[in-house]
Amino acid sequence: MKLLKQTVAVLAATVVLSGQVLAQDIAYTLNNFSSLIVVEFYTSPADSDDWEEDILGADVLAPGESGTVNIADGRTQCDYDLLFVMSDGQEVEDTVNICELGSYTLQ
Repeated sequence: MKLLKQTVAVLAATVVLSGQVLAQDIAYTLNNFSSLIVVEFYTSPADSDDWEEDILGADVLAPGESGTVNIADGRTQCDYDLLFVMSDGQEVEDTVNICELGSYTLQ
């Protein structure tokens, strides 16, 4: 298995400023401080009923590792759902405001 060391994936987001829509990538650090390997990681806008593709692909995020998540999907919203699938099959879900997120930590 490949271990993810630097970059977690590429997606995208848009920010609305002064009534204009300006494309801007949103990036945050993903920290795995849990005792389990993250084998899959999905994210999607909170108002979507479907998950986007697995951001990790063939990579994993081992305990103690961190990576950068880039959201670049051209959307104007900030609230995103996150789904982590751990090596023991456990699923962890959360909803976050990616526009205000500097980092996200799994514990």
